[in-house]
Amino acid sequence: MLNHAYHDFFHYLQVERGLSDNTLTSYKRDLKNYTDYVEEKHSSWNEITRADIISFLYKLRDENKSSATIARTISSIRQFHHFLLREEIVKHDATLHIETPKKERKLPDVLSIEEVDKLLEINGNSPLDIRNKAMLELIYATGLRVSELIALKLNDLHLTMGFLRCFGKGAKERIVPLGDVAQKAVENYLQYCRPTLLKKQRDENVLFLNQHGRPMTRQGFWKILKKLAKDAMITKDITPHTLRHSFATHLLENGADLRAVQEMLGHADISTTQIYTHVTKTRLKDMYKSFHPRA
Repeated sequence: MLNHAYHDFFHYLQVERGLSDNTLTSYKRDLKNYTDYVEEKHSSWNEITRADIISFLYKLRDENKSSATIARTISSIRQFHHFLLREEIVKHDATLHIETPKKERKLPDVLSIEEVDKLLEINGNSPLDIRNKAMLELIYATGLRVSELIALKLNDLHLTMGFLRCFGKGAKERIVPLGDVAQKAVENYLQYCRPTLLKKQRDENVLFLNQHGRPMTRQGFWKILKKLAKDAMITKDITPHTLRHSFATHLLENGADLRAVQEMLGHADISTTQIYTHVTKTRLKDMYKSFHPRA
């Protein structure tokens, strides 16, 4: 009974709501832990009470899960119980009056402009060097998520007009401008590198390819970034999202409009973008303390 409703819920999320694979994976991770916990006590979803859910959340807290993880788990459980109620599998909503913990507002890690320059200083002439240069220049110039970068198709590029089209969360389309440096790096890749990487038997429309002529993966890009950061002797723990954070922070530090940055990042809510204003203030304070004689 428990498993049957569980699988029906994911069919609903995938088919009716059209959620992405990444979002479905998050739901599955949260709800697998939850169902494993409650099925030890109950054989029917209708038996589950608010006390059971609170007990599970205390268990997460005892395991030192972050408030962000607990908040996301509560959201997943709430969505699931609303589905059970709508499908008349249960007669009551066990998630009523369960409060979501306030998320910790952790400031994202960013690179300095000097660190970005060091990271992007890729001078090799091999096809892989040219590709790596194009990928990093592009992701820093546009602030794309890594999932958006590796999903780019050839027809998403409009190089002569200096912009690209990408599809973000919820398949929402947005137009992002390209800088001259990134545009030149991508043109170089398309002319001298991609035809070499593209195997004759493949007709691949994805922009960035791995050494086997197949689409670049998230893991593949992550490994390339780690190696390039190590080669540049950057000691910070860099992830693909670090470049997105750096893109937004550097724009705001140089006077860009917050609404424009929001649009380029593809944030639905400007409050998500506003965290970068906190980053710039923190960096200004650090700079003041470092250089002012009476700080």
